Amino acid sequence: MAAQMSPGAPRQPPPQTHNPNFLQKPDSVSDNLQRLNLNKPPSLPNSAATLPPFMRSPPTSSTSASSPPISCPGAPTPGVVLRPNVPPNVGSVMPFGPSGGQPLPFGSRPPPGSLPSSMGGGPVISPGGSSAPGLGARPSALVPPSSAFGGSIRNGSPVGVPPPMMETVRSPGQAPSMGSFPGSPQVSHLPGPPLQSASPFSAPLAAPSGVQTWPPGQVAPPTAVPDAVQPPRMFRMPPPQPNPLLPAINQTGATPEDSWKTNSNQVPRPTPSSSIILHDTRQGNQANPPPPATSDYIVRDTGNCSPRHMRCTIHQIPCTADLLTNCGMQLALLAQPLALPHPSEEPIAVVDFGENGPIRCSRCKGYINPFMKFVDHGRRFICNFCGFMDYTPHEYQCNLGPDGRRRDADERPELCKGTVEFVATKEYMMRDPMPAVYFFLIDVSMNAIQTGATAVACAAINQVIVDLPEGPRTMVGIATFDSTIHFYNLKRALQQPLMLIVPDVQDVYIPLETDVVVQLSECRQHIEQLLESIPTMFQDTRTAESAFVAAIKAAFLAIKSTGGKLLAFQSVLPSVGMVALSTRDAEGRSNISAGEKEAHKLLQPADKTLKTMAIEFAECQVCVDVFITTQTYVDIASISVIPGTTGGQVYYYYPFSSVSDPAKLYNDLRWNITRPQGFEAVMRVRCSQGIEVKEYQGNFCKHIPTDVDLPGIDSDKTIMVTLKHDDKLQDGSECAFQCALLYTTVYGQRRIRVSTLSLPCTSNITNLFQATDLDTQFVCSLKQVANEIPSTPLSQVREKVTNICINNLLAYRRFCTTATISGQFILPEALKLLPLYTLALTKSTGLRIDGRIDDRSFWISYVSHISTPSAICLVLPRMIAVHNLDLEEENGSVIPPILPLSSEYLSEEGIYLLENGVDGLIYIGSLVDSDILRQLFGISSVEEAPIQFVLEQYDNPLSKKLNRVVNEIQRQWCSYLRWTLCKKGDPLGMLFFSYLVEDLNPKTGQSYSEFLVYLHRNIQSKMS
Repeated sequence: MAAQMSPGAPRQPPPQTHNPNFLQKPDSVSDNLQRLNLNKPPSLPNSAATLPPFMRSPPTSSTSASSPPISCPGAPTPGVVLRPNVPPNVGSVMPFGPSGGQPLPFGSRPPPGSLPSSMGGGPVISPGGSSAPGLGARPSALVPPSSAFGGSIRNGSPVGVPPPMMETVRSPGQAPSMGSFPGSPQVSHLPGPPLQSASPFSAPLAAPSGVQTWPPGQVAPPTAVPDAVQPPRMFRMPPPQPNPLLPAINQTGATPEDSWKTNSNQVPRPTPSSSIILHDTRQGNQANPPPPATSDYIVRDTGNCSPRHMRCTIHQIPCTADLLTNCGMQLALLAQPLALPHPSEEPIAVVDFGENGPIRCSRCKGYINPFMKFVDHGRRFICNFCGFMDYTPHEYQCNLGPDGRRRDADERPELCKGTVEFVATKEYMMRDPMPAVYFFLIDVSMNAIQTGATAVACAAINQVIVDLPEGPRTMVGIATFDSTIHFYNLKRALQQPLMLIVPDVQDVYIPLETDVVVQLSECRQHIEQLLESIPTMFQDTRTAESAFVAAIKAAFLAIKSTGGKLLAFQSVLPSVGMVALSTRDAEGRSNISAGEKEAHKLLQPADKTLKTMAIEFAECQVCVDVFITTQTYVDIASISVIPGTTGGQVYYYYPFSSVSDPAKLYNDLRWNITRPQGFEAVMRVRCSQGIEVKEYQGNFCKHIPTDVDLPGIDSDKTIMVTLKHDDKLQDGSECAFQCALLYTTVYGQRRIRVSTLSLPCTSNITNLFQATDLDTQFVCSLKQVANEIPSTPLSQVREKVTNICINNLLAYRRFCTTATISGQFILPEALKLLPLYTLALTKSTGLRIDGRIDDRSFWISYVSHISTPSAICLVLPRMIAVHNLDLEEENGSVIPPILPLSSEYLSEEGIYLLENGVDGLIYIGSLVDSDILRQLFGISSVEEAPIQFVLEQYDNPLSKKLNRVVNEIQRQWCSYLRWTLCKKGDPLGMLFFSYLVEDLNPKTGQSYSEFLVYLHRNIQSKMS
């Protein structure tokens, strides 16, 4: 913990910044990958591996030679820079003081204990305002990042010209709309603010009294950096010119429905754009609407927190509950407290108030923030949440300037920044901060051994041991299981690990109180030796049963006293011991074929004991992640209860392949361990008077209504917070929200991450539609839908999703438009992609009736915690053509233009790549030239396409460009995707076409044009 000092005393320069999760030597990632067997079943964990060419170093060039090594999953090519492994408080610009030296190499890690910050190197600042630059601080000049994004990236799909009778209404000064794709054309550098669209009305609408006007967005001009890798290409929507209102029947007599059906280019789609947006969170003492969640943007924190950390579904808060009801939208926040920043953003400052702790409101306990108003010459302050007037501690007092602000406000991060991190005092601890404990649980049943899953898991664990935080506080344990549980005594004095068997899987216990979990620094050799020998030890096993739940409970008992991360690898359905499960998949199929009356119940846990067990885990600060490497049904609906309650997640590899899945499993495991994260966390969201929290939703455990308990929290986890009115707000005032996360770093530092967002209030319903954040609105609806699927028939869920879309558009038509001819279909600019998003959701894995039960259960589990960009991409994938990559113009973008998700844009002479952030499908047309097949895949005909596929790089330009595209996609997602070859007529080909959401599909429903017709007629009917 930080040394005690009097508030205001200057601190010594902090030690060199680092991320405690990252590697110590720069070349260790490539070394690890070369030791990992990626191309064949790793029966021997240390057997030599031949890396797929797209994971090897590219030809040496000045650019790649100067790139830092990679420490992030995805396409781990040493010459390609991935999304930064930069923790949330490691940025590019020091907020105070002169800039320091160069940043650490991407995969480097200074000695343990040298980090003052939670996960990296923001400056540590005392209440006196003094600060010292961190040694890892980047120069203050804003330059394009030499590494990738600070967050999952994605999305959308291009918005074409609105159809006749359809108007996309864009309000003056409105921020660009959502739904932009990453990768495609060259970055365009706009010379000034984006254009403003003309008003759709006969006369411009005057801004209501007290309502702010939004300043136009800014576009960052690129700065050429010698030998730097270009930043990833993300896109935002350019401001399109809306069509004028048109008569109900055009000159040819065609109806709008005819136009949509005959010309699909007239339907709204996301439009690729490639501008990097500079976003000031506040400007002119007013909140700026954030850029689209799926765009590439660089945030400058000027009072409100970064939209990466917290987003609201509406950027202006309705003054009354009735107004919110009339607009048909929901009011909610998406909080991602530890979200990765863009590498060009400032670091999050760490503020140490000494033994007294941070300044808080005496009544509501809100933390000091830029919106608390100081009065009486700075001797008192008014809380912006509860309105209570509190006394300022004497040592914290400061005179006020002519503008009423404290004279030192710009020198104190807590008074000028939307996100800060406070050093927690002993008041915030019920016990000493927990150590970093990692317990690995490996399935060694017959199925896991025969499919290679055990060998792959052991090899991956062996490789990531080097990535664990170093130092005496890092503890590791290993156990295996089949129908019994096997612990291992890893005591250093032993010549080799000693197996200890627990045969009782009904009432489990641990055979030793000590030496099952040991210090990594003392027993590394024993751990490596054990992981190498496990596949051989069980190679002749004939035990097919799995006591998975009992093994999880036993592993929990081993780390119960400390808490920690439990990483379990499972291959078959738990069939013996505690909570033995039965195969419900066949039952589910019969129910689905007979109707949907009871099928949804198969998505509920089979045994309530699992929830009770999960709550016990959470109370002891044990976070569980499950890696499912299976080829059969395993009842994810039941298994996912434990990760979902303890802050963990489920990783799903179906059908598992020892040829194509080892690289993905290794990357997933490594990112799980190295990403910025915290332990034993508690989170609370506070709101201004008039608004209160209605409900939290995500992967956590809740013991009291106001707080959520998170045994584990990381940079990828998002929590949805739904809000409701409890009083009327004043028009023109501001409503504040504050997310406070108390957590322990992997090095035992107790921190409080505080993000504050203040938004204007309005009583004008038109302003609400102007201020709608479509992506956030949709993702909140998506998470709510996923939560309802296990308890509601799918037909009712699909109907509800469609009705939400209809009601939103109907409310706009009813309250925000002038009298028009009834045949017109009017879409507000901010919601013009809502029909496409809605249609895509109704055709997604979670709402289809022909999918596997486990697939749907995994979809529900995955949606519950993912970020906005990841959720949009999951529902609305992106598709590109790869057969003509050598013909594409060099426009500065690695990824070619995005195609609409329609078979109209496919040719049987082409090859197409489709990805949704989790899986990648490569469709090969039946008439593709054999020379192209030979160049890309080393085959001469479609029939030779392998079932188990590993993309390789051949010595020709087309193959090299395809591998560059794949590497770029995986770098953007910070994830290694599973790639599969598909062809027309086979099941995988049908899976590919099921993702083309704009097409008519007998199993999934209407085409996009038919869906627009359906919406139009429903709105007309309700209007009449």
